[in-house]
Amino acid sequence: MSKVSVITVDGPSGAGKGTLSHLLADTLDWHFLDSGALYRVTGQACVMEGVSWEDAPAVAEVARHLQVEFFTDANGEVRVVYKGTDVSREIRTEEGGRGASTVAAIPAVREALLQRQREFLQPPGLVADGRDMGTVVFPDAPLKIFLTASSEERAQRRYRQLLEKGENVSLPRLLEDIEERDARDSSRSVSPLVPAEDAFVIDSSHMPIVDVFAAVMAAAREKGLA
Repeated sequence: MSKVSVITVDGPSGAGKGTLSHLLADTLDWHFLDSGALYRVTGQACVMEGVSWEDAPAVAEVARHLQVEFFTDANGEVRVVYKGTDVSREIRTEEGGRGASTVAAIPAVREALLQRQREFLQPPGLVADGRDMGTVVFPDAPLKIFLTASSEERAQRRYRQLLEKGENVSLPRLLEDIEERDARDSSRSVSPLVPAEDAFVIDSSHMPIVDVFAAVMAAAREKGLA
């Protein structure tokens, strides 16, 4: 495994992994990997190619030949492009999340995307956001964070986010979707959502992100990463 430093941030949907990971990457001036985006793009690519998420061999083939690009626009927003089409909005919908969780349960898809994720590990360092970053993708990471929160709190957070975007959403349906996704992610046969044995587990249910960030930065300093 590379000698380049990496901090992994794993956990369920809505726990605050993305916000924390961006803060860490910006503060440390390291690269950032949103591994979930790769699975979301795979799910969206299947929709665009007319491939059912339940057709494991066909989905794996899509993943093996995924033509995806990431770039930052003038407003600092990360844009995701599949075969020349900007799919940034589509992959961030609730349907995009369901697609990601469904295709991520296919072992051949995870295998196809494993090396692509590891290629993000470049100097001076990497913050990797996902569900199996510390257990499978970067098992030798010197600092592994597992960020969690109650399903009710995560549903409330997502509900507020979607309302701010002007979307008409149902809180009970969001909670149901989150609990279904948690069950699917935690019970899959390959790379289930579990903390690494040496992970620093943080429950953010009642913690503002600034406190979570401060705790992780303190752990990073103890490891000599900051």
